[in-house]
Amino acid sequence: MTKPIDFKVTARDGEARTGTLTTRRSIIETPVFMPVGTQGTVKGVRFEWLESEMDARIILGNTYHLFLRPGVEILLKMGGLHKFSSWERSFLTDSGGFQVFSLTKLRKLTEDGVEFQSHLDGSKQFLSPEVSMEIQATLGSEIVMVFDECPPGDAGYEATKNSLEMTARWALRSKEKFNKLQNDGSDSGFLDSADGLSGNQSLFGIIQGAGHLELREESLERTVDVGFDGYAIGGLSVGEEKSVMYEVLDFLAPKMPAESPRYLMGVGTPEDLIEAVNCGVDMFDCVIPTRNGRTGSAFTSRGKINIRNAKFADDEGSLDSDCGCSVCKRYSLGYLRHLYQAGEMTAAILISHHNVYFFLDTMRRVRESIKVGAFQTFRKDFLDRLRENAPEAV
Repeated sequence: MTKPIDFKVTARDGEARTGTLTTRRSIIETPVFMPVGTQGTVKGVRFEWLESEMDARIILGNTYHLFLRPGVEILLKMGGLHKFSSWERSFLTDSGGFQVFSLTKLRKLTEDGVEFQSHLDGSKQFLSPEVSMEIQATLGSEIVMVFDECPPGDAGYEATKNSLEMTARWALRSKEKFNKLQNDGSDSGFLDSADGLSGNQSLFGIIQGAGHLELREESLERTVDVGFDGYAIGGLSVGEEKSVMYEVLDFLAPKMPAESPRYLMGVGTPEDLIEAVNCGVDMFDCVIPTRNGRTGSAFTSRGKINIRNAKFADDEGSLDSDCGCSVCKRYSLGYLRHLYQAGEMTAAILISHHNVYFFLDTMRRVRESIKVGAFQTFRKDFLDRLRENAPEAV
């Protein structure tokens, strides 16, 4: 049977690895950082910049937010998320589960799914494995995520166990509905000519278990038993101590199927990405490049910079002298600070642009170091520079 995606590991350095993930719309080099396009757009960063200067091959779309606005009816009428947004490369869509459990205070969880109030207008809404799969088929993303329950990072053993059981049952229902939708031709992004691939969507399973290693291993085994095109680590960076996250990654990632892409959801800082790659993770996403950009924080090779700092008022240097992005080539720190202090939206756009470029370029440098067997040297140098210059962030 023809596959919807193809994944090949191309180099290894310890647990760290490079690979090629081929979807019906993109050839993606891994490890990869995927910019988050919550509303079908990466905030403040034009697609032209993502395509040409940054060469982003895949971005995220958010099922929960797009379900509420503009809604399934409009997305269906517009031909799916690719045609609606004009993004012709790959999309990964999350299932909406995390947002339901993190953004909505009034919700009712049952075996069927989750009833909740929209954070936009308070209207009653419902998401389930089946509804999530239907929405993601309408969106037409290349990678679909199963609908799961995400417990808090500090959840106790019994609560986490119960959540894991629910997630396992929902994974089965997600796959059953997903397969039916693919067979029915409901995928708005289907491609006839996909160079040896099926042209269909792919489906990733999600491993839960909070900080409980025994439950993480159980979740992994049960998720692999169901069988998916790729596997994601969920429920990290949700309030637990960073040491707990690193412990889970070190324990879990090497145990995940070696022939499938490994995705760490919602993580993280540049340091987090480097440490997760060291454990064997291939894919990442996080909102912080653009979220921090909107608040005047820039990620650089010497740590995070706060553009509001008065010492930058007459600084003729760039955000990062080691960065090749168009913002760093043209604009001074002094000018960027002036724009931010004046309330100009251009400040957020330019810093967000730099931040996304920095994350994507860091992954490029990671890949290069793995290919030549120098990842540990790169890792040490990269992290040492961030630690040595940490005071510059204040």
